[in-house]
Amino acid sequence: MNSAKTWFLMGLLTVILVLIGRFIGGSTGMLVFLLIGIVMNLFSYWTSGSMAIMMTRSRPVSEAELPEVYAIVRRLSQRADLPMPEIYLTPTQQPNAFATGRNAAHARVAVTEGILQALPARELEGVLAHELGHVRNHDILISSMAATLAGVITSIANMLQWGLLFGGFGGRDERNGNAAAEIAMMILAPIAAMMVQMAISRSREFKADATGAKLVGDPTPLADALERLEYYSGRVPNPVNPAMSHMFIVNPFRGESLARLFSTHPATEERVRRLRNMRVLG
Repeated sequence: MNSAKTWFLMGLLTVILVLIGRFIGGSTGMLVFLLIGIVMNLFSYWTSGSMAIMMTRSRPVSEAELPEVYAIVRRLSQRADLPMPEIYLTPTQQPNAFATGRNAAHARVAVTEGILQALPARELEGVLAHELGHVRNHDILISSMAATLAGVITSIANMLQWGLLFGGFGGRDERNGNAAAEIAMMILAPIAAMMVQMAISRSREFKADATGAKLVGDPTPLADALERLEYYSGRVPNPVNPAMSHMFIVNPFRGESLARLFSTHPATEERVRRLRNMRVLG
């Protein structure tokens, strides 16, 4: 299923780029943007994990810097029969976390500076188990690619905006001066980026919650952590690129009304309810 979604996102990006190329430069623009789409698909597949790390300004940390995080992740990884992922620290005070990478062998788990201060050890374990749940469920590639592709589409929308501001792009004869189409693409491209993120089924979060609870052996720590993280997400800003929002365990833009409308996450209340209704796991 995740493999099919990966191919779907690749095809969707290519179609969007070809359409934008048509409006910008006619048939020549279509060909140019088709080539760009092929290159971007290959690039995002192989480097999506690195791009997610770069877009969040995360840095690798040693075990000496975060011994508690390393100890928790190592224990959970062994329990899940997964390779030990690389650990990263994200420079934001909003408590949050995410996992990225092409596969389990290239997995990276990132925690924010804020989460280390906000959560007690048991709740932090629940969060890290959730992130390893994404790795174990093989959905880190699709979410990492979605972040990269959404960022590309948003950048193209910005390019269109600046192009129109300074008189538009060349090739107007072939496009019959269709400025209205350019404006439509400028508006629709960011919406397409959000749809790309929302194409990542929200059910993946429920599944990762359940997997994480099983790894810990108790759903309560993760449920408590989600409630605490939800509280902070509406009060502590996170300067992360919006294309990365679906990567985090809770929506980093929860406090903004538009973000709630196009949320990439299921309601935290529902996630907590499902966790609390789970049986205590031995």
